[in-house]
Amino acid sequence: MGPLRPLKVQVGRYLLRWRTRLGRATAIHHLDLLAAALAPKNYRYIKLYQADEFPTRPPLLWVLAFGQDRHVRVAVHVRATPGGDWAYYEAGRGRHGYLCPCGDAKQAADEVDGLLKHRMFPSTWPGR
Repeated sequence: MGPLRPLKVQVGRYLLRWRTRLGRATAIHHLDLLAAALAPKNYRYIKLYQADEFPTRPPLLWVLAFGQDRHVRVAVHVRATPGGDWAYYEAGRGRHGYLCPCGDAKQAADEVDGLLKHRMFPSTWPGR
């Protein structure tokens, strides 16, 4: 049998998931701030956390970019992070989809803008 993760790590991850589930109002607040920061960039977005059909699902903000030939999207959600903070994540990638901390909605909007531009035009990755 392989090595097991230390109990402290397992408990820490469980507590973060618990905080994320109970902090629905906080997550919605941060997603609203992100939607307001994305409005000047002329992206369309869908607030899936306002629908009455999904009261138990994690709040998601779908950000959409439309082009002549292509349409791309990014699903953003908010998760609890260690130290009592919150962060924006790309929903499809889980913990590996970290975008930025929730303290700065403009920086998060720039990160989402960069992701959408890269998906629309693959040669525009900021690291190149």
